[in-house]
Amino acid sequence: MILDGQDDLTRDVLAVMQATPDPRLREIMVALSKHLHAFVREVRLTEDEFREATAILNEIGSLASDTHNEFVLMAGSLGVSSLVCLLNNGDNGATETSQNLLGPFWRLHSPRTENGGSILRSPTAGPAMFTRLRFVDQAKKPVAGVDVDIWHTSPNGLYENQDEAQADFNMRGTLTTDANGEIWFRSVKPAGYPIPTNGVVGRLLAAQQRHPYRPAHIHALAFKQGYKTLISQIYADDDPRVHTDAQFGVTRALLGTFEMHDAPHPTARDVTAPWYSLDHTLILEAGAAKLPKPPIK
Repeated sequence: MILDGQDDLTRDVLAVMQATPDPRLREIMVALSKHLHAFVREVRLTEDEFREATAILNEIGSLASDTHNEFVLMAGSLGVSSLVCLLNNGDNGATETSQNLLGPFWRLHSPRTENGGSILRSPTAGPAMFTRLRFVDQAKKPVAGVDVDIWHTSPNGLYENQDEAQADFNMRGTLTTDANGEIWFRSVKPAGYPIPTNGVVGRLLAAQQRHPYRPAHIHALAFKQGYKTLISQIYADDDPRVHTDAQFGVTRALLGTFEMHDAPHPTARDVTAPWYSLDHTLILEAGAAKLPKPPIK
């Protein structure tokens, strides 16, 4: 492979990639090489920019820890995470889907919680919220026996692993759907929050004059054999940044009505107004049930 010029380079690289034995790897590597070379040509990438780009990739890798995943943040900030999700769900992008981003804060082994119970593990100031989630199949029939992991931020915008004042697994719990395909629990209303900005992603957002905030949301991960594991988020319709999510995650199917109530709660006497309720339906698709690798330990 003695090159006479840049066109020879791309031709030779593609020829090598075409010789990859595995068909799927071959398809990916051919397309990756083709588009990478086209990108470099389109923007006429300079040598200094190339060296800076490789240094940035090295920096992103060095920022990984048990509590932080910079690559996940970057993929979300570029819209890649949402694109992969939407392409692979809802009949391969043809219809709406309840699937959404996993995010960087899911943990294994959340405490088992009975329906109607609280997922608060330590005193947490903020308006009470009562949530009911309904899980149905693609024919809109309820699915019983689904194990559902729930997690969300405190009203101060922090997950418990970010906040020493919160007990371990605060605002996290695993519940199981009843015969009606429902789980219900008590917590406090989550707040929107800024993604970490002390790394590469933060510098990118600043350079683009973008804010780093995600709108308030509740995470749900639903697992049952016979169904594709559902990874979802329900977004608060009253959040002022619901149209400008820094991670491009909000879809119309997952816009939840966080309804405020000024009257006393009908059964919880310790709840003062205002309090909130959320009632939302999520759709499970047929497929293989498998858990993702937790982004943090």
